[in-house]
Amino acid sequence: MTERPNIVWITLESTRADHTTMGGYGRETTPNVQRIADSDAGRYFSECYSHGIWTLASSASILTATYPSYHGAGMTGDAIPAALPTVAERFKEVGYDTACISPNSHLSSATGLDRGFDEFVWLSKSTLRKSVGLQTVLSYVRNIQTHGGGLTLDTRRHSTDYMLNKLALRWLKDRQTEEAPLFLYLHYGGPHHPYHPPDRFLEEFASDSNLSLDEIKEIGLDHHDNLYEHMAESSPFTAEEWEALAALYDGEIAHVDEFVGELFDTVQSLDIGHTIFVITSDHGELFGESGLLAHQLVTNEAVSHVPLVTHGLDVALAYEGELVQHADVMTTLLAMVGAPTDGTQGIDLRTEHRDFVVVQRGADRYQQNVDKLTELNPNFDTSRFSESTLTALFTSEFKYQHSDDGAELYLLPDESSDVSELYPDVAADFDTLLVKWWGMIGAPVAKQPQVGRFTDEMREQLADLGYLID
Repeated sequence: MTERPNIVWITLESTRADHTTMGGYGRETTPNVQRIADSDAGRYFSECYSHGIWTLASSASILTATYPSYHGAGMTGDAIPAALPTVAERFKEVGYDTACISPNSHLSSATGLDRGFDEFVWLSKSTLRKSVGLQTVLSYVRNIQTHGGGLTLDTRRHSTDYMLNKLALRWLKDRQTEEAPLFLYLHYGGPHHPYHPPDRFLEEFASDSNLSLDEIKEIGLDHHDNLYEHMAESSPFTAEEWEALAALYDGEIAHVDEFVGELFDTVQSLDIGHTIFVITSDHGELFGESGLLAHQLVTNEAVSHVPLVTHGLDVALAYEGELVQHADVMTTLLAMVGAPTDGTQGIDLRTEHRDFVVVQRGADRYQQNVDKLTELNPNFDTSRFSESTLTALFTSEFKYQHSDDGAELYLLPDESSDVSELYPDVAADFDTLLVKWWGMIGAPVAKQPQVGRFTDEMREQLADLGYLID
């Protein structure tokens, strides 16, 4: 069909590496992705780190191949600058058809991340039937026990991933008559809270619990509905409730793993030419680390260490190293197909090697979250968090974290004890490295923060996901 490969990039919401089969987790949450990684053309990177700690910042980094402090989305503003090219625009320049499906308003026309996509579908309550078709909606209803939250009108218990997958499969099957290669970006939202996997996964992962399935589901909804209230408390959950939350979360990951497996197997059976797969996550998820939930305030590995699997990408098989970031893979893909890479900030895995990764968290969202927490609990301890923009450098051994409040050095996996005095030379080397990095590529490309163009429905969707909306 085409000499240049198709590229299918799959991003799984809120999936931390250590809750996946590839990451050595005790539960088989991602057997299909593991199967893809284990195949001859597959590769799992054990030390992939997201650029940001939430969807907007991380998605903008993936889809521009630049760092959060550079593009600004999710750091100082909530959209990318109009002058900053997206990777979809770059792929289009060399003849690619481009398509994207997103159920998250942070990845939408509001933030500029739809630019360059020939087909862009934002899945929402009002667009669902038109976007995926009535037959797909009815198919979901027929399979609501297997792939949904059961017979309930509570939208918190339902996910769009089933319908997203059906639409993506339809698009891919239609490619068999197309000559142009395809760049397809899919964002599966299931693992984002509220956690509401189908019962069959809870029956597997919560089989040892003394709680009923209904009680476990209520714990999940309480976690979501009262997220900030729980963080403002010192001991938000019992051991039994933590186990219930883990079972719910793991069930969501296992559910989306089924969709990835179905999509991958279907592509292997189609006559659409060589297709490269990239499977990763936008960020991880906190379950009590630093006293926090979800994905905010900190750059801990729980929220920044994410899975990354490639298939059909020969350079990934040859790359000698584990440390990698999304911009590296995207920059490499662009370079491989002859697309422009000027202004991208990842390394080319064919010719370069990464010794450290960079994870960032903006000051504005920090303040918004802390204001909510201190409103709920005036005694909430904020001294353990950095108020200003936070930049963390990770190597396989150390984490160095810097902000206007100061700097700390951690010997991984411990991220609570500053070891700067024990390793002063290491801390000094990191500081020099950070100054050099910031001077070369860390500074923002736009002079002013970019304002997102969120509709009322987009704001409502974000609020339903637990985001604080101004």
